[in-house]
Amino acid sequence: MVKNLSFSYSKLGMYKECPQKYKFRYVHMLPEKPKYYFAFGSALHSVMEYIYDVKNPAFPSLQQALDFFTKDWKSTTFEKKGYVSALKEQEGYEEGRRIITSYYQKHQASFVHPLSVEMKSTVETDGLNLISILDRVDYLGDGKVMILDYKTGKTVERAPDQLYMYQKVAEMSPVIKSLVQQADPSVKDIKVEKLCFYHLPSLKEMYFERADDKQIFEFWQGVLSVADDIRAGKFSPTPGENQCRWCDYRNICPVFTGKDYTGQEGSSSFFSQPAAAPAPVAAAPKTAQEELSEKIDRCGAALEEYENLKKEIISLMQSQHYTRHFGTRYQAQLKEVSHTEFADKQKVVELLRSLHLLQKTLVPTQSTVEALLTDASVSPEQKARLEALGRKTSSTQLELKKTE
Repeated sequence: MVKNLSFSYSKLGMYKECPQKYKFRYVHMLPEKPKYYFAFGSALHSVMEYIYDVKNPAFPSLQQALDFFTKDWKSTTFEKKGYVSALKEQEGYEEGRRIITSYYQKHQASFVHPLSVEMKSTVETDGLNLISILDRVDYLGDGKVMILDYKTGKTVERAPDQLYMYQKVAEMSPVIKSLVQQADPSVKDIKVEKLCFYHLPSLKEMYFERADDKQIFEFWQGVLSVADDIRAGKFSPTPGENQCRWCDYRNICPVFTGKDYTGQEGSSSFFSQPAAAPAPVAAAPKTAQEELSEKIDRCGAALEEYENLKKEIISLMQSQHYTRHFGTRYQAQLKEVSHTEFADKQKVVELLRSLHLLQKTLVPTQSTVEALLTDASVSPEQKARLEALGRKTSSTQLELKKTE
């Protein structure tokens, strides 16, 4: 007897993103590194489950929900959550509290117990063992239900494919049918009437009407096609800038190593290897173009890390009221720098022309015009007229010097 293929919407999405990545994750069973956005989303899903717990007749207060979130959040370290620092984790915590508070302000007066929350459903069909976790199922009466899925990422707008999967699963699920019949014994069949994505950070609700038979059929044919490709062992990589840049499997991917991963290295040492290092044996020599691309990526990553660290240092120094602080080898100092911004470029050009200063700027950009304010050859009167067109701003800059 052939075993059904274990499948879910997340597996479908990963295969579509890159079949090779799917192979690393679900064939070789190599775990991905912790991702802060997964930890953040999981924490908020837990709060929603706590609020709408069907076993609890009374809804928790806002303070109880915040306390639950705090306890859950602090149960693990920022490293295990996937945050780069404790400061970033704290920002996530504060954002979570803000979202929960805003959610209560919008919905507390209309809280109603759903049919189920965070229900894991397993359905066998067409050679697939479909596994889904339905965030919330609301009963609308007359055998009709609404499926609601919480989203916590930056993207607000969503395509309804995931909800199509849930519609198919829900209408086949004996567990959901049993729950509906407990509420309404006369019901013979259930029907998904509405589908909803709820974007928690923005409190935006995106409703979709029930997908018709044609939509479900076309979607399902796509699912079965992907399942057939997985069974046939079609795992060719589909490299691209976005999917490869953040992929945890770059160091063993044939796109970067020139050889297939056999799985003999073992998953225990998987994350100990450098993120973009070539395979340790028999790797083909890098071409000049590959070496240049690698150095560009390394430089870009270093710049990103520098900018992030700089922001964190400034924030920490400001919170401690420091203008200067010392590390082991470097000292950091904060300096307030003022700027004059010029919004009306046409007026600036006209004034520079009338003051015979236009030729000094070559091209009158923000920086070249601002430089005239410190140019010794520009008279005080000219500077005053130029400053009158601008707006004074200031920013905090960080200076690092190596200590003696």
